[in-house]
Amino acid sequence: MLAILIFVLAYLLGSISSAILVSRLFSLPDPRSHGSNNPGATNVYRLGGALPACLVLIFDILKGTIPVWGAYFLKFEPFELGLIAVAACLGHMYPLFFSFRGGKAVATAFGSLLPIGLSLAGLLIFTWLVIIAVTRYSSLAALVTVSLAPLYTWLIKPLYTLPVAFITILIIFRHRTNIIRLFSGDEPKVGTKKAPTDENKNI
Repeated sequence: MLAILIFVLAYLLGSISSAILVSRLFSLPDPRSHGSNNPGATNVYRLGGALPACLVLIFDILKGTIPVWGAYFLKFEPFELGLIAVAACLGHMYPLFFSFRGGKAVATAFGSLLPIGLSLAGLLIFTWLVIIAVTRYSSLAALVTVSLAPLYTWLIKPLYTLPVAFITILIIFRHRTNIIRLFSGDEPKVGTKKAPTDENKNI
């Protein structure tokens, strides 16, 4: 019963869209209908600069960390921790409070992996930074990083490999339109002020 309660709370916490709230606070355009149409830190950076993007990033990470860390200290099984992490990510992707129009949940997924250990966090950050520095594609950096997350987890704490794989599959599925645009050469790079808006990137 407690696991179900935390699962629901994780989804509700994930449903608080910091990108939309911070954009309203800074009088920025709605990130769901401007830039890349994705309510996440990268698009907020594109629309409003570093400060609002950093605020979005921090809050989105905490949305994943808080419920998973809480469940970790309550001695939940790895499988249950994985489901709670997925719930937080689903909340971010399909937020109850914002018409189910959410983001890609990369930061929230990262936050949900922090309880596994700082060594994993360091590997994930390093991988993301290398890919973003080489390619300037935020989506590609996210895809490569999340794809390597199960391997890193297996090397550090094998017990959590399967739950992390759940998150990997979810994030890759959410990036399916980005994958298509990467192959077609239409994906915007970090620093680009405008992005394709001919389709809803959140479908």
